[in-house]
Amino acid sequence: LQESESENKLDGETASDSESKSEFGGSSTVPTSDDTPEVLNRALSNLSSRWKNWWVRGILTLAMITFFFIIIYLGPMVLMTIVMCVQIKCFHEIITIGYNVYHSYDLPWFRTLSWYFLLCVNYFFYGETVTDYFFTLVQREEPLRILSKYHRFISFALYLTGFCMFVLSLVKKHYRLQFYMFGWTHVTLLIVVTQSHLIIHNLFEGMIWFIVPISCVICNDIMAYMFGFFFGRTPLIKLSPKKTWEGFIGGFFSTVLFGLLLSYVMSGYRCFTCPVEFNNDTNSFTVDCEPSELFQLQEYNIPVVLQSVVGWKTVRMYPFQIHSIALSTFASLIGPFGGFFASGFKRAFKIKDFANTIPGHGGIMDRFDCQYLMATFVNVYIASFIRGPNPSKLIQQFLTLRPDQQLHIFNTLKAHLVDRGILGSLEDA
Repeated sequence: LQESESENKLDGETASDSESKSEFGGSSTVPTSDDTPEVLNRALSNLSSRWKNWWVRGILTLAMITFFFIIIYLGPMVLMTIVMCVQIKCFHEIITIGYNVYHSYDLPWFRTLSWYFLLCVNYFFYGETVTDYFFTLVQREEPLRILSKYHRFISFALYLTGFCMFVLSLVKKHYRLQFYMFGWTHVTLLIVVTQSHLIIHNLFEGMIWFIVPISCVICNDIMAYMFGFFFGRTPLIKLSPKKTWEGFIGGFFSTVLFGLLLSYVMSGYRCFTCPVEFNNDTNSFTVDCEPSELFQLQEYNIPVVLQSVVGWKTVRMYPFQIHSIALSTFASLIGPFGGFFASGFKRAFKIKDFANTIPGHGGIMDRFDCQYLMATFVNVYIASFIRGPNPSKLIQQFLTLRPDQQLHIFNTLKAHLVDRGILGSLEDA
């Protein structure tokens, strides 16, 4: 009995967990199967399971990277659509786990309400984005203008409808379970929908703020796996027994170097560095601008200590490369904790992967657990250190005001510029 209890504790399950499991009905194990294509199974049949998994992961990783390059080439609209599809699939995988674990009571409206709340949250977030980035277009169309004006009230009314439906669906003897699943749905929405929305905001700041962070996470994941596979000896964390210190450290240095090189290449192209803006004349997205100082080569002095090592006194690089060091460091040191969090979640419910969508990799959520954490960091980083007032958005809002309001702002601004001596100097010139 003592051995059995100790095994349960090693798995992270306590007595209270066991009681909850019996109350909620049945075992919490959600089996997943490996859907490796038959062609790969035959080609790799002579290899050990370790090397077979290495080849399957490698081939599928190359396929996903190729797909990533294709959607980047197709432009921002396709990227936003893909982000939306990934968000929905991740939500589906997490909600399905909850449904499979606690399905025995056949809770009324659980799945319907979960998807309804997903619709409400997306309507709120994407409505805010449309109003912010497509302000002129929204003001030009009467239905859109009305929806924009009362957007938050409509969003709140939609959520209240779902809230009332949940209260009406409560069933005697299952109150605790139903509130548990209500919380499950809302935490899933917080993790998946909110952070996928931040990814789209990063994309509007410039494709480089979308591609470099995501690529750094991908690079760290690949290089940590490679270093761990060939050199790994020292376990890193109990939540992920296969993770090693060798893989963690090797992934860090590889990712920082990769981030510097990728940033250098991308900083020279306007299509990556310019903010994604909506052109009202052509009703399409544009990525053309005069590059900011972040993306203009500058000369930096190398510290004296390193001059004798590298043999240079100065180096020419883009300022964005310095920011890329912060991004790649976060992707290497903090980003993996998103994966550890997901590992703890899966261990809690005794499942190997969130789903079996991608052979050798698991579900979509298994590939994006670190990406969502990275997206939040990038958004906070841009807001804290990069983004400033946007003149084009201010002008768009100014033009929608009444004539008397526009004149008031004009006179106020004119008086301010005259007091500072700016307007007079401009007139003399």
